[in-house]
Amino acid sequence: MKNEPRKETLLVLGGARSGKSSWALRYVEEAYASPVFLATAQVLDEEMAERVRLHREARGPGWKVLEEPLEVPHALLSRCEGADAVLVDCLTVWLSNVMLQQGEARVKEYQTDLGSALERSPRSVILVANEVGAGVVPEHRLGRVFRDAAGLLNQHVAALADRVVFLTAGLPLWLKGGS
Repeated sequence: MKNEPRKETLLVLGGARSGKSSWALRYVEEAYASPVFLATAQVLDEEMAERVRLHREARGPGWKVLEEPLEVPHALLSRCEGADAVLVDCLTVWLSNVMLQQGEARVKEYQTDLGSALERSPRSVILVANEVGAGVVPEHRLGRVFRDAAGLLNQHVAALADRVVFLTAGLPLWLKGGS
């Protein structure tokens, strides 16, 4: 039987292939009895279909899965009944969806709605996000706008989170709240 964890908000950061999603998955499986996986990716091509297939295999059949590419705040509050935790993977893909489907001007609104949902959620929320600020400056305007928005989103969520962990080479480094 799982321990009775307190309600928490945990942000799991890392670069591409840092091990953040695998770490978050193990963390939730070890700490919670009835989690929901809230997937933000949309399958728009064969490469993404393969990525989703591999993620499904890694999760196994015991997970309840919600696919929500855009309305993550709403899903956290109204579509996760019976769950003791929600694993959102990933905020960076969600931000991309917001920017491309709703426009740059609505990013702040969605970010605010997410913060409100995190504060109001009756269950634990574990969020996976890419740390994109350590790379090169993007050549194109949209890339720079996206990088900046992702950095601001990560800062916003980190400020609200009880704990923040950064993954590199599969190893966790606790930035806030300790292990």
